[in-house]
Amino acid sequence: MPRIAFLDVDGTIIEHGSAIAPSTITAIRQARANGHLVWLCTGRADGDIHPDVRAIGFDGAISNGGAYATRDGALLVEHPMPRDDVAAIETYFEAHGIHYFLQTHEAVFASPGVEPVMREYVQKRLAARAAELAALGHPAPATGPIPRTRPLAEVDRDRVAKAVFVSPSTDTVAHAAAELGPGFHVIPGSIPLPGGSNGEIGQAGVTKGSAIVEVLGILGLDATDAIGIGDSWNDVEMFEVVGTPVAMGNAPVELQRLAGRVTTSVLEDGVHNAFAELGLL
Repeated sequence: MPRIAFLDVDGTIIEHGSAIAPSTITAIRQARANGHLVWLCTGRADGDIHPDVRAIGFDGAISNGGAYATRDGALLVEHPMPRDDVAAIETYFEAHGIHYFLQTHEAVFASPGVEPVMREYVQKRLAARAAELAALGHPAPATGPIPRTRPLAEVDRDRVAKAVFVSPSTDTVAHAAAELGPGFHVIPGSIPLPGGSNGEIGQAGVTKGSAIVEVLGILGLDATDAIGIGDSWNDVEMFEVVGTPVAMGNAPVELQRLAGRVTTSVLEDGVHNAFAELGLL
């Protein structure tokens, strides 16, 4: 029977903006040729999905951690944050000297101080990864500033889906959750910073899992036939709603335990091996 697979992007399809295993592309295209549906399910803004990922071909995309979902260019799910919630998040960041991004469906908007911090981090990480990727037979990642961001002054605060922060403090995830309250969903982010902390803040109840439930309802599909593959903490709710959750081999050990089923890592044919084991190929 045809199945539907929801795939995280960073750390699942692509190695955090630098490389895609050729077997991942083959597996996704073969699964779709075999009659299965393959959807993106990412924390990224729709307009910030890497073009090499887009070029693989998908049946739809859940983006912004579940705030939006599109199919054939049409919005199926749309849950921007209330403007007052956006103001509360920004007030918190500014009070504690925290750099941040705001995401809409279309783009990512950077606060004034975040670009220099992230540029230094990205350049150091890319330099370190170049030798590792070469050993695995992949080209070195491109160097340069953070791509695809816009100035914060241009953001439409009625369209914000979530915020991503980069903090010098190690406890900001817990502190933000306590200070902002239960109306917000605060989780660790997937940027492996050398110090401090990184996280995401969205609306409580708006997650990858909630979007998957909505999409399955629209498509008339059963959650028992759904597969979810990911590597980050924003994939927890996805794992909770699909019939077959799969954690990547590069996912945190705690997340692998939550999923119960584990494939290999992102550049070691993780998606291909999961699809093969589950009979999609």
